[in-house]
Amino acid sequence: MHDIARFIKGFQSFQKRFFCDDSSLYDILKGGQKPRTLVIACIDSRVDPAILTGSQPGELLVVRNVANLVPPYEPDAGLHGVSAALEHGVTRLEVEHIIVLGHACCGGIQTLMTLQEHQDQKTEFLGNWVRIADRARLQTLTDLGDKPTDLQQQACEQAAILVSLENLLTFPWVKQRVEAGTLFLHGWYFDLRTGDLMSYLPESGAFEPLAPRCW
Repeated sequence: MHDIARFIKGFQSFQKRFFCDDSSLYDILKGGQKPRTLVIACIDSRVDPAILTGSQPGELLVVRNVANLVPPYEPDAGLHGVSAALEHGVTRLEVEHIIVLGHACCGGIQTLMTLQEHQDQKTEFLGNWVRIADRARLQTLTDLGDKPTDLQQQACEQAAILVSLENLLTFPWVKQRVEAGTLFLHGWYFDLRTGDLMSYLPESGAFEPLAPRCW
């Protein structure tokens, strides 16, 4: 119950800041939202997009799932939560940027990297979900199969971001807007071990720091 009490106290601070001290932001937001950026992030409790970017309410449209994955475009009768969120953000809210935000020490990618080793440990949903990035795993093992597991893990985390960026372009209304120059895709990687935030640069084919370190 200690956590719940702390959460309530935290909400009271939020309420005081945005509704008691100055309600001007929510006076605007109650009329509707118009975020310019959609972030696809992991459910990991250590990697909150709004906290990492210092964003205010209404600035980010956030989709979170295990390992920040984007499935390919599959317009069938399935229940596609990520795809529905993308459709809402792109075609209705008309976001201008989509950021796929991956991170170090990702449990979802760790599960992906060890799937073949633990065939006896079946999962109901997790295994099938992370297989969205299976080509990232295969590429990592091809390139770094003789390297330490922590290096493989990081490489797969970053490669999975690229898989999601590629999958985004399988959605026709995403691809159309990207080609028209009205929507921009970004691959970011937060290294929670070092505090670095990096972005994938197609020119170099590598993840480069977005900001200098503060120390």
